[in-house]
Formats: sequence, C-alpha cells, structure tokens
Amino acid sequence: MKHQHWIRSAAIAGVITLLTTGCSVLGTGKKSDIDAPPTTGAEAEAKTTSAAVTIDMMEENSSQMTVYVKDAKGFVAPLSLGLPKSVSVAKTTLEYMVVGGPVASLLPSGFQALLPKGTKIVSLNITSDKRAIVDFSKEFLNYDKQDERKILEAVTWNLTNFSSVEKVQLRVEGKDLKEMPQAKTPLDAPLARSMGINIEKAEDAEFGQSTPVTLYFLNQNDQNYKYYVPVTRLVKRTDDVATAVVNQLIKGPDQKKGLAAVLNKTTEVKSIKPSEGLITVDFSNKLLGADQKASADALQSVILSLTENTGYKQVQIKVDGAVVKSSASDQNYTKPVSRPAHINPAKL
Repeated sequence: MKHQHWIRSAAIAGVITLLTTGCSVLGTGKKSDIDAPPTTGAEAEAKTTSAAVTIDMMEENSSQMTVYVKDAKGFVAPLSLGLPKSVSVAKTTLEYMVVGGPVASLLPSGFQALLPKGTKIVSLNITSDKRAIVDFSKEFLNYDKQDERKILEAVTWNLTNFSSVEKVQLRVEGKDLKEMPQAKTPLDAPLARSMGINIEKAEDAEFGQSTPVTLYFLNQNDQNYKYYVPVTRLVKRTDDVATAVVNQLIKGPDQKKGLAAVLNKTTEVKSIKPSEGLITVDFSNKLLGADQKASADALQSVILSLTENTGYKQVQIKVDGAVVKSSASDQNYTKPVSRPAHINPAKL
C-alpha cells in the first residue's frame, strides 16, 4: 500500500481499523469502533439531542482553553491559552483556531492558526452518542492542499479533548462534508482521535501489521519556549501498548524532524504494572540526572504519553522500585499523577 494512500485513508477510518491490529489505541485489546457514516437530513437531525450537550466554562471557573495550531516546523500541537469565558468552550476554541482571528495576538512566536481565514463556526452540537457535529461557513474550504490533513487533525483532536466528544462530523453551510476539496480526503465516517496526529512510521514496522502509539516529544521556538508535540508513530504490532509507548519514548524522535528526546537512550524499563485506574512504571536509575532527580520534562512526557494511549487516569513513576519523590524542578511526584487538564501553557 502506498504511503500517501494510507495517510489519506487513515484520516477517516482511524489507524487501528485500517491496520487490523485487533487492539485499540487505549490498549484494551478491543478493536477501535468507528461508527458508520451518519444519516443525513431530517433523520440525522432527529438523532441530535434537542438539548445538545454544552460544555460550560463556569463549571471549572477558568478561562484556560486548549487549541490546536501549527508550529514553525509544521507540527500540529496543542497550546493552552487564556481565552474569554463563554457558554460553549468547544465552539470558542474553534473560533480561536481561525487564521487572522483574535488568536493571532495570543500565539507564541512561530505558531499559526490552521482554519482558513474568514471561517465561521455556524453551529456546534454534541449528540448523546458523543458525536460533535460542526457546521462551518464556506470559507472553511479555502485552504492550502498541504494543510488538509493538519486541519482535520487539529479540529478532531481539539474537540475530542472534551470528555463529551468521541467523534467529529463536519458540515459546511448545513450540508454534510463528504470529502475535503483539495487533497480529496474522504469523510464518509466521523473522525476520531484514532486517526492519529503528526503521523510517522518506525523503520521496522509495516503499514498492514502495525500498532499506533502517540508519543509526546519536546520542541522549542526561537524564543526558547518549550512545548510538547504529539506524534503518532506506527510500530511493530503489539498487544502491550504501554511497553511500546515507553520503549518508543526511550528510542526518541525521528532526528530528521527536529524534535527533542525526553528520555535518556540508556534508560531501562524494569517493569510496567497496571492496576485499577493506575499504571506504574519502574525505571532504572538512568532516568535520573547528576543531581539524582528526574527531569520534569521526561516525567511529564511519560505521563502524557501513557494516559493518551492506555486509558489509565493516573501514572506512578518509580526508579529501582522506589517512588520518584520530586523532579529537577522540585515538582512533587510522590503520589500518582493525573494527566494535566491543559498542555503547553503559552508564553508570549
């Protein structure tokens, strides 16, 4: 199968379904379920809850929101911004992903929005089956061909950040979008997070016999702002997703792409033990620096990557059987750590 054709197909059905691995991104051993294409017209509207789920900013009493934008190297990355409070946070985040919109003054150097200039979010409804139906204005179709998949990734990963959304369906001016107009990516099924983001393939993996794992590596702009970039890497087929994730973090990023490693290549994994809601990783002392503390960047990357791929809510990190008590930045890791609500707080 040609690489370009696979990337095009993965945008719809999701990496798992395409690769027929029999295991999901969450590492549960179940196949990733992607719904059949939604019914159009009146029948589809009838299935949309009359009181569509609204994600209310007041519930968390915070104006921090995550948007997905493009960095200077072309990666799609999340940024946490302080945005105006609104009734529908999901709709607001999309509005702040439009080129030339109000987000421009909030983005760090090197970052840019991905949704085409002038795009308006006509409506955003979230159904009872956790499907976000987004209706864009016609300007959404005016983009550069090379950004097509990046736009799909940004919209999908942005909306599936919310616990009430698992799938995304796109419309333009009230009509279901059947394919993207430039590179002709088909949209005959709702998009899901399993489509991956910033996709790449390990050298020893084959497209038809692979498991996707999403890894968080570091990048830095020209003003020394460090941030995490999620990369979905296809690796040799495995049912042990957690081990694959940690091993790939140790292997590090593709050096040709300019991302920075988070773990020392000499680091060893002694054990990975899952329990209810928690996964514990025991590393060798190579995880520690000269000060006998672990890098905060490394610990955060492990937490982000494992919670992204395994479905476990918390991560406990040990070294030689002992709980890591603090990082080099003196953050406390004595207790199991949950995934942060917001990634990459922006610094202007």
